[in-house]
Amino acid sequence: MATAGLQMSPQLEQIHGEIRDLFRALSNGFQRLDKMKDSNRQSKQLEELTGKMRECKRLIKEFDREIKDEESKNPPEVNKQLNDEKQSMIKELNSYVALRKTYMNTLGNKKIELFDMGAGVSEPTADENVKVASSMSNQELVDHGMKTMDETDQVIERSKKVVEQTIEVGTQTASTLKGQTDQMGRIVNELDTIQFSIKKASQLVKEIGRQVATDKCIMLFLFLIVCGVIAIIVVKIVNPNNKNIRDIPGLAPPAPSRRLLYLRDPQ
Repeated sequence: MATAGLQMSPQLEQIHGEIRDLFRALSNGFQRLDKMKDSNRQSKQLEELTGKMRECKRLIKEFDREIKDEESKNPPEVNKQLNDEKQSMIKELNSYVALRKTYMNTLGNKKIELFDMGAGVSEPTADENVKVASSMSNQELVDHGMKTMDETDQVIERSKKVVEQTIEVGTQTASTLKGQTDQMGRIVNELDTIQFSIKKASQLVKEIGRQVATDKCIMLFLFLIVCGVIAIIVVKIVNPNNKNIRDIPGLAPPAPSRRLLYLRDPQ
């Protein structure tokens, strides 16, 4: 819409210019949307347009606050022109909202609407929206637009809370999983240590068994040797004339029995 001769402060001019830029972007975006055939590209385009509508709604609110702040400084005629321009922008935004809803219904998208009219109420078509808007006064349009914006803000805030809760639950779950993973790692390390200790103990038991068996064999051989020596000694003592038994080295043979000769003196 033409705004020639409309007196605005620099702040209002900046906000007004940004809103008009968004309206041009919305117009071009919906024109491109008509030429798209792929439903996925259309959905993505609608998401981008929804973001622009959300930004436009925020700027209109800021525009309204600036008007109220400067109301005491401006003449009544200027205030009326600014309010008319604000109502015109709200009406234009509502027309884009109705157009978006039409495309959303065509695509069968069941996402939460940015400018939802309320739960349990069927969404009106674009023609119905135009008829309702045309039958409203400017003030009613302003009130309706502000109410719709407030409802949208509430929906967005609820969505933010849900996202924050989801992130918090995800963080707690990740922390729990990390703790369980660390605990499992410690258990595995302890099992490895126990298995290594059992293996070393088994090797030690085998070595001790081999040493015990070796000691027993040595003791047996020594016992047999001692018994043999004792047996030889006993046999040698009992039968000293037995030539089949060699003398034991270091052991003197038994002394022969001595006979005493008695010599008689001749007379």
